[in-house]
Amino acid sequence: MEPVTIYGRMSCGFCVRARQLCEVKGYDYRFVDMIAEGISKGDLSETLGRPVVTVPQILVGDEYVGGCDEFFAFVRQQEALAGS
Repeated sequence: MEPVTIYGRMSCGFCVRARQLCEVKGYDYRFVDMIAEGISKGDLSETLGRPVVTVPQILVGDEYVGGCDEFFAFVRQQEALAGS
């Protein structure tokens, strides 16, 4: 899988779950702590080209995946395709 980028907050449970999934699966990932980096949801909206209401916001390579639930579904889909 291409490298994963997770935009979120350290205190966010969904952000923690997304990071843990990457670690368990051995994915190369980068966590961008929006608070530490001074990135607002408005800033991230401009970067992603879509409204950002919640975190995490996750990309795989350059492909926007969505939030935590969408990322888990994306991983399941990729594993199913690899198993076929």
